[in-house]
Amino acid sequence: MIDLSTEFVGLKLRNPLVCSASPLCASVNNLLRLEDAGAAAVVLPSLFEEQLDVESQDLHRLFDADGAPLSTLPDMRNYNLGPQGYLDLIGQAKKRVTVPVIASLNGSMPGGWVGFARRIEEAGADALELSVYWLTADAFLGSQEIEHLYADLVSQVKAHVRIPVMVKLAPYFSAPAAFTRTLDEAGADGLELFNRFYQPDFDLERMEVVPSLHLSSPAELLLRLHWVAMLFGRVKADLAVTGGVHSHLDVLKVLAAGGRVAMMTSALLLHGIDHLTEVLLALKEWMREHEYRSVEQLHGSVSLLRVSDPAAFERSSYMKVLRLVTLRAPEA
Repeated sequence: MIDLSTEFVGLKLRNPLVCSASPLCASVNNLLRLEDAGAAAVVLPSLFEEQLDVESQDLHRLFDADGAPLSTLPDMRNYNLGPQGYLDLIGQAKKRVTVPVIASLNGSMPGGWVGFARRIEEAGADALELSVYWLTADAFLGSQEIEHLYADLVSQVKAHVRIPVMVKLAPYFSAPAAFTRTLDEAGADGLELFNRFYQPDFDLERMEVVPSLHLSSPAELLLRLHWVAMLFGRVKADLAVTGGVHSHLDVLKVLAAGGRVAMMTSALLLHGIDHLTEVLLALKEWMREHEYRSVEQLHGSVSLLRVSDPAAFERSSYMKVLRLVTLRAPEA
């Protein structure tokens, strides 16, 4: 009997596969389909900081008397059901879905996050994801100040809710290992590595910046595996990988690196919700063939703490790869 069960931020999960925030999780009917296909937990689409600001009247000045936006900020008033609709979705989901339902807040500053986090808890969410989506262009704002803002946000939210709080991080920090320790001290229950920033393109005919959407690929998994393997056993927070998880082999690599769960979105958008079932069946089959009885046996087995050659995660690995490329280069 293969035991796929695991535990993440105190939540008992039937397997390590979590559906991360996306439009797929925007309706109760879809959440039920994801549950039936095998999802161990679901993350609702993010509610944006701008929506909370609008609700609190802070951004009403950005719209004219006819409701037209006065700035380049998108009109978020009716996106994603709005704040009250979001709370309603949580409540409806908790009545019908049996797997954990995780809410998500997306923003860059504490603002209305703290108060709304409490409302999310009251609505019944099992956990809260803080998706801190912030690319800093201020040349006078240093890395320590930015990291302090993150840690302050986490500590404020944790002081106002009892449910687990995860932080979805970007990879763009000068010292990620030290920063994750700071978030540990601020009370983060889980860390998700890494957020994917959707980078806009340029329309040269109109000379405009235009949105650009590219789904993840398995190649993106490597950066995430590297850092999870480095952090495993060095932080108290549970680790999750988000971005680049497409197959059962990807899930296995996440577990071996030290991740508690693998979070999937792009693969489901590409292949459909039933892809979850295929991944879980293949995961069980691989474990059976390789004589693993539980995912716990795999957990952290190739992390920096347990691997026989720690240098594989460090600079010598870079030099070895360059050596391979040199040996394989075609003759002139």
